[in-house]
Parts: sequence; structure tokens; C-alpha cells
Amino acid sequence: MVERAKPSYLLNRRLCMPSIENLRKQAKRIVRWHRDGHHPVATLIRTHLPPFSGMSDFEILAHRFQLTDAQDLIARQNGFDSWQALLEGPTQMPEPTTNNPSSIAFVRAEPQLFVTDIARSLTFYKDLLGFKVEFTYGEPAFYAQVSRGGAHLNLRYVDQPLKEPILTLEEDLLAASICVQSIKELYLEFQTRGVLFHQNLHTEPWGSRTFIVADPDKNLILFAE
Repeated sequence: MVERAKPSYLLNRRLCMPSIENLRKQAKRIVRWHRDGHHPVATLIRTHLPPFSGMSDFEILAHRFQLTDAQDLIARQNGFDSWQALLEGPTQMPEPTTNNPSSIAFVRAEPQLFVTDIARSLTFYKDLLGFKVEFTYGEPAFYAQVSRGGAHLNLRYVDQPLKEPILTLEEDLLAASICVQSIKELYLEFQTRGVLFHQNLHTEPWGSRTFIVADPDKNLILFAE
């Protein structure tokens, strides 16, 4: 029997996902945050894991929490029912429902990046990454938006870089993912502009080609084809 081709939407679901190894690192961080009693991680656990949904922060932090729990949390964040489903790939993902179609349309997402110097960040995104400034707000500016094509990033001023527990600046914890076409051309363009890469262009295990750029505040931006 000839295997039926998988719909294209299933193949595209993993284009902007970090590598499995990076997802494993994130799961280990969540276990560490739970062990250390960081309250913000309790909200993350309660939101994504049904067995914890009715617990308070203190109950969650006192409850047994294993690496397998953290891995299932990461899987649910990325649209999979379980860690095993994530490892097996998009062929295990459920078919989309066509009953009762909704009239609601999602137009775009605008990740918010926290920066310590609006002017410096605008220069970086405009001169090095080729974004245009959509607007700035405040005098001096404490909020701004930059865009390139359909990608929009909001920049929010903070007095100092954010730290753990949730918004950490550790390796490969992404602040935003941007899907593009002709990624090699974009990579070469960034090279000519003098961009320093956090991760060079390479092919992920599932076939997506990606690279990562760090902005002046170490926000990691993933570009994926």
C-alpha cells in the first residue's frame, strides 16, 4: 500500500523549533528552577501540565517534579501532546478540526524584547539586520517597534538586563523566532553588514536551516527556513 503524503502544514510545524538537544537543556533548567523554589516556574507548570492545574504555587513547588514532567511541558509549549510525540515528529500530530470553523483570524505575533538602551537597539536592528523603525514612544523613548517584511519586534526599555528564573540570557533560550525564505542569502547579507552570529547557519535534524543572532542585550533571535 502506498503511504499517503503528509499535509504540508504538518511538515511546516517544526520549522522554527529549537533543536532537540536545546529543548532537553530547557527541560533541565525547568527542573532546576523547580528544585530551587522559583515561584514564576510554578505558573509555567500549572499552565501547561493538567495534573498541576488546580495547585497553588506552594503546592506545585512542594510536589514531586521530574525531568519527564519538564519534557512534557516543553512538548506542550511546542504544540505536541507529549515528549515522545515531539521526538517522533510531526507525523504524530493530530489532524486539524474542520467542524465549526471560527471567523477569528490571527494576523501576526509581535515578540517583546527587553532592552537597556532603545537607541542602541534601534541602530542594531536597522543598520545591521535591515529592519525599519515603525515607531518610537516616549521622550526619551522607552518603547519602539521594528519590522522587516511580516516580522515585527517590540522593544521595551528596562533599567537592567532581565535574569533568571524565566527570562534568562543563558545559551540558546530564544527570545523570538522568525521564519524566512532564502535563508542563505539573508545569512550572507548579515555577514556583509558585520553581524556577529551566536550560531552559524546549519541544518537541523528535521531539515530546517537556521542561524541565531544575539542583539546588544543578548536577546537571541532565531532565523529559520
